[in-house]
Amino acid sequence: MTDTPEGTWTRTSRIIAAPPERIYDAFLDPVALAQWLPPAEMTGIVHEFDGRVGGGYVMSLFYPPDEQEDRGKTADREDRVEVRFIELTPPHRIVETIRFVSDDPAFQGEIRMTATFAEAAGGTEVTLLFENLPPGLRAEDNDEGARLSLAQLARRFE
Repeated sequence: MTDTPEGTWTRTSRIIAAPPERIYDAFLDPVALAQWLPPAEMTGIVHEFDGRVGGGYVMSLFYPPDEQEDRGKTADREDRVEVRFIELTPPHRIVETIRFVSDDPAFQGEIRMTATFAEAAGGTEVTLLFENLPPGLRAEDNDEGARLSLAQLARRFE
């Protein structure tokens, strides 16, 4: 990887009132992931989980049933992702690849997400860098989803 992200990318950060070890653990706990990762009013189910380098997880994120439009990437109200862990450096860094399970070419390709956890005043600065976003995923939507997910993660500790 070069020093500058290539393609469409986003970087989102938030300070969370918890030590890096606890936040890192929340990224590798399938029960915790299902609770904090789905943004806003979405819900999640982790179907498979293998928390080691080369492993990963399969997760479905579901849009609320009261939404007027069907906007899921996998099904009407579902975004299913396949995640593979590339690097696990506790408690400082996680690198993973993310693929949407979708027949739509606009959502195909491999997203690279790097999560870093740095001690900061008031807790830990969590930064999510997403690289190589597929053309169907607008950067501003990805950034907003990351912000909402980090807000839910923060609520687990604050």
